[in-house]
Amino acid sequence: MESTVVTQTPLAGPFAVGTFAAEDGQAYPGLVIGDQVLDLRTAGPLAPYLAAGPSVRALLERWDEAFPLLREAADGGAGERRPLAGLRVLPPVRPRQVLQSGANYRTHVIDLAVAHEPEGGRPAEQVREETAAMMDRRAAEDRPYLFIGLPSAITGPYDDVVLPDWCAKPDWELELAAVIGRPAYRVSPERAAEHIAGYTIANDLTAREAVFRRDMPEIGTDWLRAKNAPTFTPLGPYLVPAAFAGDPGGLRVTLKLNGRVMQDESTKDMVFDVARLVSYASQAVELLPGDLVLTGSPAGNGMHWGRLLRPGDVMEGTITGLGTQRNRCVAESAGGAE
Repeated sequence: MESTVVTQTPLAGPFAVGTFAAEDGQAYPGLVIGDQVLDLRTAGPLAPYLAAGPSVRALLERWDEAFPLLREAADGGAGERRPLAGLRVLPPVRPRQVLQSGANYRTHVIDLAVAHEPEGGRPAEQVREETAAMMDRRAAEDRPYLFIGLPSAITGPYDDVVLPDWCAKPDWELELAAVIGRPAYRVSPERAAEHIAGYTIANDLTAREAVFRRDMPEIGTDWLRAKNAPTFTPLGPYLVPAAFAGDPGGLRVTLKLNGRVMQDESTKDMVFDVARLVSYASQAVELLPGDLVLTGSPAGNGMHWGRLLRPGDVMEGTITGLGTQRNRCVAESAGGAE
């Protein structure tokens, strides 16, 4: 595993929030300010917000109150600062719930439909036309597609991704993730943004061969096995507050595999925007502070390129203003599955 940061793209805003560990291995919440990290355990005004435990999720539980204090702390407040380069960067938050959006980028869904068409099946152009029409219907019906992920799949932004020995077709899916900062239950799309504390990067890996249950085709998708192996969701590096992130509908999502650009798309290609996804999820479940709503992945995954993940591959994912994550793939036998 890598323990320190990689070369970063510029972060939006004057600071970001993250979770870090130093030599003693104890995790703590911190503010990233340039190349320094302010240890929030030592920032006096924020102590009451961390009384139940020093974590970013504890801050998110009272985000409306904590955020102004974070601004003050970043602007010359007291507290211990350490060089970012000497710290291990952990997932920025440990959510209770992970909601994932499927088929939410128009071009991505069309490409997947072509890639999954059996040999000798419909011509590619016909598949593209029919899938495009389906996406138009989905947008008109205003019904996003969401499913549940497991927090146990989350790993750090620079940690190794372990490819299970049973997984024959591991694939990448870089995504914008919204982080909830205020409980949300049956909120409207117009009010949904008020419940988002900030944004981070998620790589929602997929075991492609496990997506569909061929033994029970009437059951449909098997997201448990396809999405939730340990380390299959690299998260971070940081939580960038929504106040700094800009328009979530105008960000660039870029993934490089061994230095080669594979995904490079604007979030404008989403069928349903972030607010609509958060609102839709909240109609069925109560979203809690620290929860993640993943917004889908753009075109350019391994199925499209005919090149799936292998041990030794390095994925580097960037979203405008949110930083960069970098993960090396290792085989389970070499990666040390416990």
